Amino acid sequence: MTPSDKPDSARRAAPAFAVRNSTVHGKGVFATRKIAAGSLIVEYEGERISWKEAVRRENKKAPGDFHTFFFSLESGKIIDGGSQGNDARWINHSCEPNCEAREEDGRVFIYALRDIRRGEELNYDYGLILEQRHTPALKRAYACLCGAPGCRHTLLAPKRKRKAAA
Repeated sequence: MTPSDKPDSARRAAPAFAVRNSTVHGKGVFATRKIAAGSLIVEYEGERISWKEAVRRENKKAPGDFHTFFFSLESGKIIDGGSQGNDARWINHSCEPNCEAREEDGRVFIYALRDIRRGEELNYDYGLILEQRHTPALKRAYACLCGAPGCRHTLLAPKRKRKAAA
């Protein structure tokens, strides 16, 4: 059988990534081939839920369990990658990422920010936004283990500085 005799699905390119154990955190997603800068890598999929349902699910977790697969959308809805999600949920955080997440028409896609080498772990900046004060304990709960030279040591997005009153 020649390549042209194979069904379309068999002729498609090999997947750009695979899930493996990560030194950053649990599982991770690794490039199985070179990925060019600007390339669409994967859509972040999962069950679409309300903010209220996301809070309910968070409150059911064990105390001290800060692991989440939630992705907030501009509409206020949440994608729960832990329910009906795909391998994109295993992409880890980095303070100096090689990917970025972009929301397009209510869907989230992961794109390469730069050329990514085969075997390199894919990552993006989670930039988690929490309204409460970022105490040392909260920062430890959301500790970053990326090891990047510019690591800010937390998955939390930096708080904006308030301007002094004039």
